[in-house]
Amino acid sequence: MKKALITGITGQDGSYLADFLLSKKYKVYGIVRRSSTEKVERIEHLRGKVTIVQADLLDQFSLIDAVKSTRPHEIYNLAAQSFVPTSWTQATLTGEFTALGVTKLLEAIRHVDDKIRFYQASSSEMFGLVQETPQTEKTPFYPRSPYGVAKVYGHFITVNYRESYDLFAVSGILFNHESPRRGLEFVTRKISDGAVRIALGLAKELRLGNLNSKRDWGYAGDYVEAMWLMLQQKRPQDFVIATGETHTVREFAEAAFDHVGLNWKKFVKVDKKFYRPAEVNVLLGNPAKAKKVLRWKPRVSFNELVRMMVDADLARLEKKKARR
Repeated sequence: MKKALITGITGQDGSYLADFLLSKKYKVYGIVRRSSTEKVERIEHLRGKVTIVQADLLDQFSLIDAVKSTRPHEIYNLAAQSFVPTSWTQATLTGEFTALGVTKLLEAIRHVDDKIRFYQASSSEMFGLVQETPQTEKTPFYPRSPYGVAKVYGHFITVNYRESYDLFAVSGILFNHESPRRGLEFVTRKISDGAVRIALGLAKELRLGNLNSKRDWGYAGDYVEAMWLMLQQKRPQDFVIATGETHTVREFAEAAFDHVGLNWKKFVKVDKKFYRPAEVNVLLGNPAKAKKVLRWKPRVSFNELVRMMVDADLARLEKKKARR
């Protein structure tokens, strides 16, 4: 039985990846930081199916112990301070988790078992002020947030350890990927939740930032398969994972409100406080390499994704409203 260790297993991607690996008959371990309150709602359905290991990306020795105790064949590093706006208010913490945490994991692999295959969650936010459109594996990075800067470090330290120590270490440059498990602080989930709340009479308006921002949005459940495929190749390579389509925040809002029978223009208000200090106006990935080498392609369309998220929030909030 193959074994995998996932950091960030309680997050959106971690929970979908755990689902996927269990379907492939893996023994799945997940690293969770010790805290007085554990947020495990995304993996509640996996209770008894995955093994939780306590460790911390800021603590080198805890990571070494976690790798020694689990002896995984594959490690997926999905943990990070990943909410971009917070990276300005907690820039140092973002750097420690999102950048240096990658180095600590690579060091753990190097000291425990250099045959472990390693996946690093890179991000389209590394492109930032884009130098070409669409973005490929060869497009130069120009990050526009502390989060993006930290991800660039994590990306290149993975490349460096691959080339310095002959590790099977890869980075997946994933463009925006969403789902009903996305955190409520992210704009897509904020929109799906907000549209439903207004439809149910629980809210009167939805405040958003830059409606003209364009993103390449896919479904997280599709993207975790690409992570796994990268670690099944004969040689380590980095890949852009994207849909190859771009949509504005405005289009996302329009589709979400339309699905609940409302005109978004009547309820969405632009609030400058939600603008970033340095905007990323457009991100559009070219997944040609992933399609050719990994034989991967997204299955869920943009409109299907929006409807999926709205339907999930509708079911959740109707149930919550009925209990009152």
